Amino acid sequence: MGKVQKFGKPFLDMITKYVEENDIVTAADVVVKTTVNKSKIKIYIIQQIDKKVDLEEIASSKDLTMQELIEEIEHICYSGTKLNLNYYINSILDDERQEEIYDYFMNASTDNIGVALKELGTDDYTEEDLRLMRIKFLSEYAN
Repeated sequence: MGKVQKFGKPFLDMITKYVEENDIVTAADVVVKTTVNKSKIKIYIIQQIDKKVDLEEIASSKDLTMQELIEEIEHICYSGTKLNLNYYINSILDDERQEEIYDYFMNASTDNIGVALKELGTDDYTEEDLRLMRIKFLSEYAN
């Protein structure tokens, strides 16, 4: 702190003079365009999942559809973050159905949901079921 007080002002003055003399563009001269920071939503989602908050409640609180929430969760998972969705998946799928989907993903050549729906049948599973199980699978095996 002593050096800052002793040398800070003269040092900054010297830099300012050099920048002006050499026509250097500084950060203050540059206009930076930013996009909406989606990381706040991602952090919120992770925190709520850690607290085992119902996914419908998370979606509602951030004015998202379930589809949009699942997409955000997929992005979080694909970026390498482990998410434990067991509490929610256990409430919508029994153990036998979860095991069937797990076995499918373990042996499938693709993780494409459309292909999985054709293989497993749309009468037994929804796209949402399969996407959530794929997230669970990736969190446990890929991350």
